[in-house]
Amino acid sequence: MNMMDQAGSVVATRIRYGVVALAVLLAMVTYLDRACIATLAPGIQADLGLSKDQMSVVYSAFALAYALFEIPTAWWADRRGTRHVLTRIVLWWSAFTVLTAAAWNYAVLVVTRFLFGAGEAGAWPSVARTFSRWVPRSERGTIQGIFFSGAHLAGGLTPMLVVWLTQSLGLHWRLVFVMFGLVGVVWAVAWYRWFRNDPAEHSRVNAAELARITADRAPAGAHHEGWAYWKQLFGHPNTLPLLLMYFPNSYAFYFCITWLPTYLKEKHGLDAMQLGLFAGLPLILSVAGDLFGGVTTDVVTRRFGLRLGRCGVGAVAYVLAGASMILATVAPQPLLAATLIAVAVAASMFTLGSSWSLCLDIGGNHAGVVSAAMNTSGALSSVISPLMVTWLLKHFENNWNLPLLVMGGLFLMGAVCWGLINPHKRIFE
Repeated sequence: MNMMDQAGSVVATRIRYGVVALAVLLAMVTYLDRACIATLAPGIQADLGLSKDQMSVVYSAFALAYALFEIPTAWWADRRGTRHVLTRIVLWWSAFTVLTAAAWNYAVLVVTRFLFGAGEAGAWPSVARTFSRWVPRSERGTIQGIFFSGAHLAGGLTPMLVVWLTQSLGLHWRLVFVMFGLVGVVWAVAWYRWFRNDPAEHSRVNAAELARITADRAPAGAHHEGWAYWKQLFGHPNTLPLLLMYFPNSYAFYFCITWLPTYLKEKHGLDAMQLGLFAGLPLILSVAGDLFGGVTTDVVTRRFGLRLGRCGVGAVAYVLAGASMILATVAPQPLLAATLIAVAVAASMFTLGSSWSLCLDIGGNHAGVVSAAMNTSGALSSVISPLMVTWLLKHFENNWNLPLLVMGGLFLMGAVCWGLINPHKRIFE
């Protein structure tokens, strides 16, 4: 039964916010399972006898599989719908999170993390596809910011949670993986039972809410097939700068969830408690960056248009990120350097509302594939990031400043790429 306001008009339901809540929980579980391995790495290396180089390969195995399967999975979600695809994704990655606990040597761990990445690939483009069908354009930046804030809050708290579980409760690293993996199974059951691919299919969405959601939404059209589809995607003038723009974002983030704890310990000598705090600080500050960035892109877009609201906001934030990362190399105090790194990462995450909303703007009915192409660039940078760190340290006398300078330069390059994107031009007209 529809509710009426005092004027007698039908009040729109808000079922879309339930979809957003489930998506935020998904983001939190994603980062819980991703980020825990960096904090557990010393125990894993000790038990399995792994070197730094081998641990970098373990990190990159996940990212490589994620990159390889990102676009195919999103293509499938655009056609099949995200109810079934996200259920499969979460059950798969939860299973391999649990199976990480069973690894008994280096080769098995690499294969397990590769399969973990293959299963998780496409999760966030599937969420973008979900938002393109469920969220009005005027709310997309804010909703994307809320989504990423949930992910980064979980990622920021994970190191402290892992330290508490392993040191205070004395749990073995294998048991931590089992516990975290089971959380995803609960989410997958709830998602499949409650969610529907389109708000028109959900029994609790009334006509007023449906009208609000679909007012500016791209109509569901036919899906292109074959070589022409991929030529249109990768040949469009927006695509290359979009991919290059997103590269530094994931590069810096993956540094944080892989080698940042080691950097803080070896370069600055932080103790266990300081390490737990400052290893998670970039993601904790990113929560504020996500929220304010999402709101900012919507406010600026409404007032000044898409170009400034998406690309202008993104470029300014990247300049701040690059400057902060470079300044961290000359900071006179260890905690100041750690804080500047956190500020740089938070500034880059300030752009997530802009970048993922941009994919919805220029992707339309193909938002899943367009966002997957962007996220694949990020996944490739995640493959390179930990390997580049160990290569630089090996060839330049363990100089930890070089990885930071690389990240700073990439952010400044990304700021230029923001200026080359036209958010008014859809890739698939």
